[in-house]
Amino acid sequence: MSLPLEYEVTLPNGKKFTQQSGLFINNEFVKSKSGKTLESINPSTGVVNGEVYAAEDADVDVAVDAARAAFKSWKKLTGVERGNYLFKFAEILAEEQELVSAIEAWDSGKTLAQNAVYDIEETVAVFKYYAGWADKIQGRVIQNNPKTLAYTVHEPYGVCGQIIPWNYPILMAAWKLAPALAAGNVVILKSSEITPLSILYLATLFKKAGFPPGTVNILSGFGATCGKALAGHHGVDKVAFTGSTATGKVIQQLASSNLKAVTLECGGKSPLIVRADADLDQAVKWAAVGIMSNQGQVCTSTSRIYIHESIYEEFLTLFSAHVKEVYTQGGMFNDEAIVGPQVSQMQHDKILSYIDIGKKEGARVVTGGEKNEEGELAKGYFIKPTIFADVTPKMRIVNEEIFGPVVACGKFSTDEEVVEYANQTEYGLGASIFTRDIAVAHSMAADVEAGMVWINSSNDSDHHVPFGGVKMSGIGRELGEYGLSTYTQAKAVFVNLANKL
Repeated sequence: MSLPLEYEVTLPNGKKFTQQSGLFINNEFVKSKSGKTLESINPSTGVVNGEVYAAEDADVDVAVDAARAAFKSWKKLTGVERGNYLFKFAEILAEEQELVSAIEAWDSGKTLAQNAVYDIEETVAVFKYYAGWADKIQGRVIQNNPKTLAYTVHEPYGVCGQIIPWNYPILMAAWKLAPALAAGNVVILKSSEITPLSILYLATLFKKAGFPPGTVNILSGFGATCGKALAGHHGVDKVAFTGSTATGKVIQQLASSNLKAVTLECGGKSPLIVRADADLDQAVKWAAVGIMSNQGQVCTSTSRIYIHESIYEEFLTLFSAHVKEVYTQGGMFNDEAIVGPQVSQMQHDKILSYIDIGKKEGARVVTGGEKNEEGELAKGYFIKPTIFADVTPKMRIVNEEIFGPVVACGKFSTDEEVVEYANQTEYGLGASIFTRDIAVAHSMAADVEAGMVWINSSNDSDHHVPFGGVKMSGIGRELGEYGLSTYTQAKAVFVNLANKL
């Protein structure tokens, strides 16, 4: 039986909406060429939330053709006109924020009150921010020779393929869509096969905002088929990806087919350093935010904590008590819950396997360390917030990304030693330092190999400030003016004023 292109859904909180199931190409929802579909599973219950069409190579070809046709006119709009489209979209999203937040929670397992609402608020802010940038993309005059005028213009790449993860479906889409569109590019965005539902509803808002057909195209599909076809397509001029380092490597290889520009935001194993002079109460609270937010499914999660030996046991006692008291678990629509379910059975099983590895490696379980089997939570993908202590540098739970509410704690004696620990992994996304000595904080921030450093906080994010990593955590930056610059390329123009050789 063929899947209808739309069907009515009633969310657990009683809200109703029309779920789209097609591929969004040329401002229309269409079935995939093969007719193949994929399912979205509710993380709280393990039952199917919905089904959508899954794009493959032939569908990517259609989307690329539509995008290339749209680019011819979109790139010729003024920055003011493009900005108006982005701002109109932001206004419409703000009007529907309550519904979109609920769909996002339902699709991804995020707790609505503590997480999804914030994500949609930030999405609105990101689109407004880049709407303001759209008419400020400028080149410069380079007057070095009185007989020659040289100037630069910043031009869009063209068709941008964007591949987003499941941990922040709508917000990660915004981080990519808004600057690309503001700069004059057109987009083909592939959602995660785990969380395809909310982004399809977002597609209807682009059409409602009046974006020309083909400017924004959204495909549901599997990475091995749709993602591979998009990253390697010769009609795609740039690819931006957020996800695991392993997949990021594949994306970079596929992009080499036509040497397309690449932005990669990949994995992390961010350290959090607590010096002896730190404000312990604040360090405890921020450490919990840094690893338990969004169920630990955050690339920048401060999943390694290094505590000075003089305060080690005191910190662990306070940290464990705080996590147990504050980070309660529950379903997406439980207003009191902070930690929801993991996004999928696969992710749930992966995290439990790492917890088992940590136990076998000899790490001490301070709290958690198992699936949550309490009442209704037993049906879903709930894992208790877990704190490991007494870890050593070579443990796998110290060096490998777990992507769940699991943190590895160890002790250190000197600043030099802890910087060495902080830099030991292949990742370099974020790092956090807690100290009252601001001179030491700045010095340590310079020594830590990370794209972002937080002093006396953890996982601060601001759409005005660049986001990205070093080493195996990625290439390029998102957000801020830096994020806009990754979607343009400079063209140099020479004018011979002397008009002779």
